[in-house]
Amino acid sequence: MASRTRKPAAVSTKRSAKALRRAQNQFPGGVNSPVRAFGNVGGTPRFIARARGAYLTDIDHNMLVDYVGSWGPMILGHADPRVVKALREAAGRGTSYGAPTEAESELARIIQSFFPSLEMMRFTSSGTEAAMGALRAARGFTGRDKIIKFEGCYHGHADYLLVKAGSGALTFGVPDSAGIPAAMAGLTLTARYNDAAHVEGLLKANAGEVAAVIVEPVAGNMGCVPPVPGFLESLRTLSRKHGALLVFDEVMTGFRVSAGGAQELYGIRPDLTCLGKIVGGGMPLGVYGGRREIMEKIAPLGPVYQAGTLSGNPMAVAAGIATLKQLRPSLYKRIDNYGERLEHGYRELLARHRLTAAFNRVGSMFTLFLGVGKVNSFETAARNDRDQFRRYFHRMLELGIYLPPSPFEAAFVSAAHGSREYQRTIRAADDALGLLNGA
Repeated sequence: MASRTRKPAAVSTKRSAKALRRAQNQFPGGVNSPVRAFGNVGGTPRFIARARGAYLTDIDHNMLVDYVGSWGPMILGHADPRVVKALREAAGRGTSYGAPTEAESELARIIQSFFPSLEMMRFTSSGTEAAMGALRAARGFTGRDKIIKFEGCYHGHADYLLVKAGSGALTFGVPDSAGIPAAMAGLTLTARYNDAAHVEGLLKANAGEVAAVIVEPVAGNMGCVPPVPGFLESLRTLSRKHGALLVFDEVMTGFRVSAGGAQELYGIRPDLTCLGKIVGGGMPLGVYGGRREIMEKIAPLGPVYQAGTLSGNPMAVAAGIATLKQLRPSLYKRIDNYGERLEHGYRELLARHRLTAAFNRVGSMFTLFLGVGKVNSFETAARNDRDQFRRYFHRMLELGIYLPPSPFEAAFVSAAHGSREYQRTIRAADDALGLLNGA
């Protein structure tokens, strides 16, 4: 395959730029979630008009091969006919009841068929709410206040979860955002991802005080970073030894890295699990659940209160059922093979262009880290060359490939990606990577 040989045709973003200027008068930064503002890469974020299959179309009529997939949930591709049909039928019956439905139990049974560790569960409206509920349940069950999270892992924007490590090896966390009381952040201990010894030190230094250890079993919010062999097993052993609950945040990995998530892939049974994204077929739906004795502490059975008017919303439940019913072994073979092929293609290109980079992949989620040879922690992920990534990202975008607009986010493959999308992606990557070394 030839390296970069021609300048790509000019791409218009005039309508997106105009839309951004209008939106900036209404929303902070013109967006409703920070990463959408392209703050890590600069330039104009694309305003999307529609999506179908593996493609987005922006308001300037540019068609883009999409590897964001609404940040993970679109495993079937956009506007899958079966999901759209289910949504239309559900909307015709009413968009919200604030009362129980049989469909909620049907979805729960499907979830349990993939995740037997969820002996009992509670639906929420988002992954953030699922993590909040799981940790409140853990605190209520154990009677302890502190939690352990990991650098680079994101569990939503709850106050006590937006925390970075303190100045010492075994210190309390400090707020990672304005508006968070230091006293609240002080209940969160931050450990190094893939460092079981650090976790053990925190548990010993805070003996009898830690309610839960919460982890993305495959990190996706510092880029895709898989667990090193033995890490998750150690978390399971250590949490039991110290009387803490192990919480897997599988909002991103659930139904993604395998049908039963990371807990199936790595053979670890957590005490509690958080789900989102794919579980609602791209609609606002989260789930937390786990051991029955823990979940029976949730109101109305127990003293741990959690509620939500839109929890178990009938449209979100319908989309979830329609999506999960399609998750057959053949689908995983397809998307995992695509991911493997993409990894192989990228590694050939990186060698050809003599670039130092790490291509991390677990199944159908992946990240290219430029300028760093190996990434297995937040510390190593943070060494990526952000200027190289910015140039790479914009070249790929010019050539019609839509990647996460941040070097710290995982990308995703859907069942709608095929040979045509692969060839287009590899041609664009050849050009973009060649640009980095002046080829």
